[in-house]
Amino acid sequence: MRLIVDGAETFASTGGRDFDAALPAVVFLHGAGLDHSVWALLARSFAHRGFGVLAPDLPGHGRSGGAALSSIDALADWTAALIDAAGVRAARLIGHSMGSLAALETTARHPQKVTGLGLIAAAAAVPVSADLLTAAKTGDHAAIDMISLWGYGYRASLGGSAAPGLWMLGGAERLLERARPGVIFADLAACNDYRDGLAAAAKAAVPSVVVLGGRDLMIPVKGGKALAAALPQCRLTVLEGAGHMLMSERPDEVLAALAALRM
Repeated sequence: MRLIVDGAETFASTGGRDFDAALPAVVFLHGAGLDHSVWALLARSFAHRGFGVLAPDLPGHGRSGGAALSSIDALADWTAALIDAAGVRAARLIGHSMGSLAALETTARHPQKVTGLGLIAAAAAVPVSADLLTAAKTGDHAAIDMISLWGYGYRASLGGSAAPGLWMLGGAERLLERARPGVIFADLAACNDYRDGLAAAAKAAVPSVVVLGGRDLMIPVKGGKALAAALPQCRLTVLEGAGHMLMSERPDEVLAALAALRM
């Protein structure tokens, strides 16, 4: 599906079914340097269970036009504009990593547009290591290597995918390699600069689910638990042994945790 959001063409996957604005809407927001494809299994599950699904490529990512946005605030305002462009009043937001920050801030800035929150591999603040930021800024492939290696639990290095024949770690590298120049740095810098997560969480008066990886080296579980504690209506799930890329590592368990948002 293609929409015009803030004057730029935006591509959004609809989970294998045509988007129907009359159905309860769910918007999936991907993480830094990624695109809509990380939501393939989850988006399809929601789309075939009575929801109108939008899994967009964020600006400057994947098939979407425009430039990568430079702040979480800008991503939040863009998400609100996407909901308007889709012709729906409000939506459940499900985000991963950077996308979870965008979902959280959208709820604070545009509360009338959000009916529920699913935050995966999330925390109120996501500081990024100086080495990773430097590598991303200079276009060094080491940035992709760091994200991939730090992003997965131990099983991913051996294969480990729920889909037979796929290698999660290699697939992550190929996806990140497709990012346009400067996009990974813009995304990481936006995460690193965001400071308003706890204040935004306190304003989130909607049902919320937080799903964390017990072995997440990019967003340690301690930060995710602090975020969950700050959300007024939150269910917390920690997947022991899992890393940062939970949608590919433990898709069935992530779906089970998000079931509360289907009510």
